Amino acid sequence: MALPVSLSGHGLKPGFRDTSLFAPRSVALLADPALPASPVLARNLAAGGFKGPLHAVGHPWPGMAHAEGLEALPAAPDLAVLSLPPAAIERTMAALGARGCHAAVVPGPAPDLATICARTGVRALGDHSFGLCVPSLGLNASLSHLMPRPGRLALLCQSSALARAVIDWAEGEAVGFTLIAGIGTNLDYGFAGALDWLARDAATGAILLDLRRIKNRRLFISSARAAARSRPVVAQRPGHAGRGAADAVMGAALRRAGVLRVQGLEDLLSAAETLARVKPSARPGPDGQRGDRIAIVTNGYGPGQMAADAALRGGGRLAEITPEARSVLDLALLGGWAGENPLALPMGQAHRLGEAAVLLSALREVDSVVAIHAPAPEEDPALAAENLAAAAATAGRGGRSAPVLAAWLGQSVAGAQRRALAERGIAVFATPEAAVQGALHLAQDRRNRAAAAELPPSEVLEVTPDRARVAALFRRVREAGRLRLDEAEALSVLEAYGLPIIPHRTAATVEEAVEAAEALGWPAVLKVLSPDLPAKTEVGAVALNLADAAALRGAAEAMAARLARSSPGLVPHGWMVQRQSPRGRELRLRTGDDPMFGPWIGFGTGGTAAGMESDEAHDLPPLNRALALSLIARTRVSRLLDGWRDHPAVSREGLAEALVGLSQLSVDFPEIASVTVNPLVAREDGMEVLDADLALRPEGEVGFLAIPPYPAELAQPFTIRDGRQVLVRPIRPEDAEGVAAFVRRVSPEDLRYRFFNRLRELPPAQIARLTQIDYDREMAFTALDGEAIAGVSRLVLDQEGGGEFAILIDGAWKRGGLARHLMARLVDWGRSRGLKRISGQVLADNTGMLRFVRVIGFETRRTEDPEILEAYLTLEE
Repeated sequence: MALPVSLSGHGLKPGFRDTSLFAPRSVALLADPALPASPVLARNLAAGGFKGPLHAVGHPWPGMAHAEGLEALPAAPDLAVLSLPPAAIERTMAALGARGCHAAVVPGPAPDLATICARTGVRALGDHSFGLCVPSLGLNASLSHLMPRPGRLALLCQSSALARAVIDWAEGEAVGFTLIAGIGTNLDYGFAGALDWLARDAATGAILLDLRRIKNRRLFISSARAAARSRPVVAQRPGHAGRGAADAVMGAALRRAGVLRVQGLEDLLSAAETLARVKPSARPGPDGQRGDRIAIVTNGYGPGQMAADAALRGGGRLAEITPEARSVLDLALLGGWAGENPLALPMGQAHRLGEAAVLLSALREVDSVVAIHAPAPEEDPALAAENLAAAAATAGRGGRSAPVLAAWLGQSVAGAQRRALAERGIAVFATPEAAVQGALHLAQDRRNRAAAAELPPSEVLEVTPDRARVAALFRRVREAGRLRLDEAEALSVLEAYGLPIIPHRTAATVEEAVEAAEALGWPAVLKVLSPDLPAKTEVGAVALNLADAAALRGAAEAMAARLARSSPGLVPHGWMVQRQSPRGRELRLRTGDDPMFGPWIGFGTGGTAAGMESDEAHDLPPLNRALALSLIARTRVSRLLDGWRDHPAVSREGLAEALVGLSQLSVDFPEIASVTVNPLVAREDGMEVLDADLALRPEGEVGFLAIPPYPAELAQPFTIRDGRQVLVRPIRPEDAEGVAAFVRRVSPEDLRYRFFNRLRELPPAQIARLTQIDYDREMAFTALDGEAIAGVSRLVLDQEGGGEFAILIDGAWKRGGLARHLMARLVDWGRSRGLKRISGQVLADNTGMLRFVRVIGFETRRTEDPEILEAYLTLEE
């Protein structure tokens, strides 16, 4: 049975279809002529060339059929554009819903739009939406000053001013659009729904996002990931520079979705110029997916050097041309070329710029080519541009060679050539730095999307926490009227989740502290134990390297005196005594909560200077081993973990285990507001948590993860009729190797029945799609015989309150009841999600499957394709 192209499931209102919004067959403008937006919308709609019925209700306008009211329309429009005062929005939308129109654009203010949509059943872009443009349909229901041309770029924006700037730039660069949608304040229909639509749109080559507010973090990341699987997605979020962890968490969320993040309008337009015109090379490089080896060819050495500097500053590399390739290029072009990169053509050879670029693009050691032209006397720049355009059109074709980007310097003469190159579909820039930035965007997009689709190894870091111990501790803390744990309590929580904790004891009195130190061994560390002192070193509540009992008593007396002066109302819980830890690399692990993306996890340099360091990487829980190792690798301190000079290496695997444990703690207890582990001291012989702080949220408040956690509670054993037992559990990313092996074992005929295609194995991208799922919108149950997969069933939610199923069983496990059990698990999960209907497509010659689904209660009916039947099951209320 075939799977849908993309994920869906946004709780869409009955009657709403996204085709009504993004591919309407009829449009009505309901406008108050007194509002400034009304004539702009009317003019744009009338002039756009929309081929379907186009009505103006209450606002006559040339080029649009006029109707006095909704009741006068010959039929309900697919899409309504409402330029009305806020007080008129709800009654108008109610009338639209009653008439059968369920999609709207609201360009003006409508503060209660979400509530209005919920009451009326009409979905809307807005409020303060820029509007909607679908150039291929001639639809311009927007506040634009220009009619965008058709093309392959899509723009989802919240700022109307930025939308107009991008449209103006695009017209000058001959860049066209499949869709421009103004999300506005994102009160109702938002980014997730639009991204799902674009994920299914084969005409869209790249997507630009202008983000300010995300309404549903889970749906956004899931939809962005679905869209980014098949085309570049680029995002910017203005107004958050320097806002602590918020900016880094935004970057982490986009990274998990495979989205390329850029900074500022110039960067956004550079990415648009590149990704709208250039298809990255699909060939893998010898160093994996970095894709940042840039070859530079120029008719002027100075601009070439500027480009080389920009490549290195931006983290790229200058491609190293092999001796064999040098000899070929030297023979073809130059005579006497030593293989330098940048390659500078001799004077008077600018017309060969394209020839040189295409030769470089064919080299396997090159990921992208930047061709730079500077004005020169006694040359024909139009000929040089024509030759470059012809050459660049062949480079990158079919993904077999590297793409070519151009920098055409100057304005008086060069401006015309840049426009000509742009109209020929070449990514062309006015400066060497901008062209290099475009090449780096290609490389980063390649890395992001590869990471999002990465197939993790089968090793799983299993966490077996003592959840009951932690729950009981949290209960006692709340009963005591506290939200913050003292250090001993925080360490106990971390220990329950497998983090290595330094040996320690608590003491009510100084003499008990001396006894504890004697038991642990000298030298010792003494700390004041109090939930009101999360930063004890700042108030002198920590004493290190205490050699004996006298030193400990003296330190305790001094601490008590200092606290009496600085915090007279403080009532300590007592003392904590730890064994003095040997020196090592001090690291910090922590969790927090972001208003937009929810709980996050950070890793970086620790110690007392951690707050002053900017060395911290962020990600979103849940983490697995691969994600934890990637989080560690994104920090500067990561370079020191492998050891240098007389500093031994420390275990990255141990750190990954600690991060996975901390991540699982966040998943299991969403009532946690924050955790700080600082320092965790890592040494060659292991690691220890020396200090920790943990705060709870107020009663009744919980964090909501942006990425749904793995539903381990759904794992159950199942015994088939011959007595063999399997474990049936939800699929997880680490099953990628198992799925690949499973597909290779299954018979070719069964694979044809499942995928409607003859194949022997699945490409890595499809395996990633099948194993890295959003558990809120899709479920796949896998039956495991030890490490081997015996069968998989899958259910993907659709937009209409139903889901599409698929199932595949290894031949050795057929006729034992496994298929029936896997389908029953899907039906149970579907019911738990409130589904009304489950369906799937079955090839007409798949008689075994047709017999099976009918036996378990499905009905079948023919589809428009005579070779395919639909099997469906209506679920009881």
